[in-house]
Amino acid sequence: MLPAVEGESEKMSPFSGLDELMCYYLLGLTRVLSFSRTVRNTLNMITLLVPLLLSLALPNVLAWGKDGHYAICKISQEYLSEDALFAVKQLLPDSAQADLASVCSWPDEIRHNYHYRWSSPLHYIDTPDFKCNYQYCRDCHDSYGHKHRCVTGAIYNYTMQLKLANADASSELKYNLTEALMFLSHFVGDVHQPLHVGFTGDLGGNSITVRWYRRKTNLHHVWDNMIIESALKKFYGSDLSTMIQAIQRNISDIWSNDVSIWEHCAHNHTACPDRYASESISLACKFAYKNATPGSTLEDDYFLSRLPIVEKRLAQGGVRLAAILNHIFTPKTRIAQA
Repeated sequence: MLPAVEGESEKMSPFSGLDELMCYYLLGLTRVLSFSRTVRNTLNMITLLVPLLLSLALPNVLAWGKDGHYAICKISQEYLSEDALFAVKQLLPDSAQADLASVCSWPDEIRHNYHYRWSSPLHYIDTPDFKCNYQYCRDCHDSYGHKHRCVTGAIYNYTMQLKLANADASSELKYNLTEALMFLSHFVGDVHQPLHVGFTGDLGGNSITVRWYRRKTNLHHVWDNMIIESALKKFYGSDLSTMIQAIQRNISDIWSNDVSIWEHCAHNHTACPDRYASESISLACKFAYKNATPGSTLEDDYFLSRLPIVEKRLAQGGVRLAAILNHIFTPKTRIAQA
């Protein structure tokens, strides 16, 4: 069984075994900050440098940008059952105003916060270079080799927490269910971004410098943000809601026969993130990495041929997140009758 979140997440990570060296490193930063409080200028400088130092210490891999995560969770909400929608709204923080999409980027916003530093490796999986396949036992670990610390492990973990709490009210005291919901919703989105299951050697495309038209960037950022941003400007009048509606129409129309296949998990499992990850590394090899060598310029040929892949992955992420939540929040009486 994967380790679980404590009720107060700031006190410990839900994933045990954080490398001792990292603990001492962060403790050292804390002491430096404490010692320097009396010197305002020094403190200001250190405060500015802390995020940079953390980004060097932890893998610098981001997720779908805010637009991508918002789209996935907005699509998901349209496919939630009445029971699941009620449960989700009960768990959301007041600031969300009953809108799951509004908090789907929360795990990206807090990942370099001192209290959530443990969550950084949970956004992605690194696979062996050029293998173009994924295996949980081989690939699901952090950069220190700690097992289960990857995006698929996180999906299993938070799915388990929500299921246990829904089946047994006493389990609610063990977990922070609001955070579990927000983490799960975010990580289901992450695993559908092909380069979140990318090669170890290039950090999922982060170290592959390219130009997106005239703008210098890296390949991972292209897939996180720039394909979506370019699509919004070129086809959707810079209106994300219009793009989401177009994807929803495709789900109801050209992808309608695929939805049940997307939702299905073997052996009636609640979630099947290994399958989602396998799809992503395959797409990364066939589309993301192809013709995107270091120093290359990616323009219309790349953009127009990859946009359908991005939009379909957003659709699949939304449909599957809804299926997972619907399965988790099946009424207990219905479970007993099954």
